[in-house]
Amino acid sequence: MSTATIGFIGGGNMAASIIGGLLASGVSAANLRAGDPNSDSLQRLRELGDITTSENNGDIIPGCDVLVLAVKPQLMKVVCEQIAADVQTGKPLIISIAAGITAASIERWLGSGLAIVRCMPNTPALIRCGATGLFANSAVSEAEKALAENILSATGLALWVDTESDLDAVTAVSGSGPAYFFLMIEAIQQAGTELGLNADTANRLALQTAFGASRMALDSDVDAAELRRRVTSPNGTTQRAIEIMEEGGFRTLMSTALRGAADRSEELGRELEGE
Repeated sequence: MSTATIGFIGGGNMAASIIGGLLASGVSAANLRAGDPNSDSLQRLRELGDITTSENNGDIIPGCDVLVLAVKPQLMKVVCEQIAADVQTGKPLIISIAAGITAASIERWLGSGLAIVRCMPNTPALIRCGATGLFANSAVSEAEKALAENILSATGLALWVDTESDLDAVTAVSGSGPAYFFLMIEAIQQAGTELGLNADTANRLALQTAFGASRMALDSDVDAAELRRRVTSPNGTTQRAIEIMEEGGFRTLMSTALRGAADRSEELGRELEGE
């Protein structure tokens, strides 16, 4: 990866997080380029490192080994059609981080014969604690898969899925997932104040507890269910709370919610492709 030239089409938050991660992992700024019509976005990227930037996307494509499509899904078709000729000349590995846009659509807009990796990152990638699912089309070689994985690993965990439709499940689990945990933190904070804690104390305790539980789960050699059992003493306070959650249908609610997110991801893909 250290010798690959990586270009970014789009200079928003996710592009910035990947570029920042690559620079932190030792990739030279000389190997990174970014195109975006917004000069402020480009200035923010240059503050991360002395990378090459241009307000004309076509300027950064020649010579790229990898091209990361980091534009909003609604803009993907227009942007791809604008850069198609340049992409076909060099045929770089294409990495798309646009939710819902299939590899087939990208190939239709950019032209045939391209190695395309689709990925679904999440917002913790901004602090290099992300979780990303990746899918490669049949034109992607093993070396290109390794390169794509290394690039996305600069923002956190990067895992391959077997089918492109699995990215809808990735969207439901990790793409939208941070919001579920934020909602739970909100609920715990509110419950803490209702029990008599002041808002600051409830807030800090909830945040640190969420952090500590996640860290324990990440570092442990047993699964979350076993960790929960170890915390739940018979007839204790935790058991009472867990029983109330289970009786309230907590698991069913989560399953239904994630199914809704996955279904909506699939729907959005169809809507975007129909534009």
